[in-house]
Amino acid sequence: MAASRGRRLLWHGRCWFSQTESGVPPQPPDSLYPPIVASATAKSKAAKRRRLEHFNQRVHAAASIEEKLRLYGQLQRPKYMLYPQTFALNADRWYRSFTKTVFVPGLPPRAAAAAAAKAPGAVAPEAAETPAGVAPEAAKAPEPGTAAPEAAKSPELAAAAAPCLDMGELRSLACDALLQESFYQNKKRPFLYRDQDHTPGPFLTQLVSTLAAFLCGRNPLLAASSLDLKPQVNYYWHHGEEVVVHGHRKGRVDPVRFQIDDNPHLQIRVPKQLPEIVPLESDLGDVPVIDHKPSKLPLFKKQYENKVYIGSKVADPCCYGHTQFHLIPDKLKREKFVRANLEDQIEVVYRANGIASLFAWTAAQAMYQGFWNEADVTRPFVSQAVVTDGKYFAFFCYQLNTLALTVETIQNNPRKNICWGTDSKPLYDVVEDGSVKGFNDEVLLQLVHFLLNRPKEL
Repeated sequence: MAASRGRRLLWHGRCWFSQTESGVPPQPPDSLYPPIVASATAKSKAAKRRRLEHFNQRVHAAASIEEKLRLYGQLQRPKYMLYPQTFALNADRWYRSFTKTVFVPGLPPRAAAAAAAKAPGAVAPEAAETPAGVAPEAAKAPEPGTAAPEAAKSPELAAAAAPCLDMGELRSLACDALLQESFYQNKKRPFLYRDQDHTPGPFLTQLVSTLAAFLCGRNPLLAASSLDLKPQVNYYWHHGEEVVVHGHRKGRVDPVRFQIDDNPHLQIRVPKQLPEIVPLESDLGDVPVIDHKPSKLPLFKKQYENKVYIGSKVADPCCYGHTQFHLIPDKLKREKFVRANLEDQIEVVYRANGIASLFAWTAAQAMYQGFWNEADVTRPFVSQAVVTDGKYFAFFCYQLNTLALTVETIQNNPRKNICWGTDSKPLYDVVEDGSVKGFNDEVLLQLVHFLLNRPKEL
């Protein structure tokens, strides 16, 4: 039996030994026992590290974007609810700290150069190839790492490059939309704190839809876009650490969780991404450091569904953001700040709204492409926003350079998100006797440049 198995038993003195006829003897295993790992349920730092590594592996191995988003927001804990439209004093500095955002006054320099290259009284289509904007103050101090080849063109070359848009026709469209909602219609008195839904809201809807339809021939991206009315935008992220002070988990160190639930009045989604404004590693300023708890702002905690949503599902082909339009509510009217001697907080409301809303929308777009805090973005994501109360307009451009905002990922991450913005300016002075007085062409031109923004290949 032993010979049939390829082994021979030999008698040598008083000892039995076997001789294997096969070639190389088997290699002994590296370890006879499995590795010792930390408990997955203990309170130690090693156990917490193991749970975090296991969670990251599950998210990385997710088969689809939907599954990755489900795993990312699966664990529900109390989180701070961050409101883009807030009455808190100096909220824009806090929001910049929470989102690691640098705020740059004015608009991107290439937009200002494109505005300088246009023909007098007309809008040149070259402005569509730039990130949007007419900002004389931005043209005075161009940021490092950017170039403005359009600035070298003369107005004659810009006018001869392609047919220009007539500024008088654009002004007529805007004035017709304003008179339709504020003069021609016989509207009843609005309900308390619903004045924005009475006239400014319908005017903004009519203005954007009219201008977008009019400019479709100049910007092919608008023809393929999706216009959402009062959509829902959500984003959930971690930034910083805190010690749990109440409950059965008292004493444990948890990440500080934030959630933005935004409802813009209008937003335009497009199938192709807007071009980057500056390189991914650009450093245009410092981010404010806030050492206080977010509850001092004040922000309040609530436990509910963690959601990441751009206003449409993942399968929607229009998965990139173009421009959002936000309507300032009645409770944040300029007159209230003036009566309370808080004139310096008027622009803070616009900046806080632009920074928080654009961060949530742009970061959610990046997560729809498979990026998250452990797999940071490899290309910038750009979006635009217009914040208005129906009369005063402020314009913002946002470039998302990083999603790595957790304690583990932010230490060796030099990237910073960047937001460009302008102060609010009036579109008109007053509507009297069926005519618009004091119409501001600069604000309308800025809005047209935002809508004409498109990728360079188009």
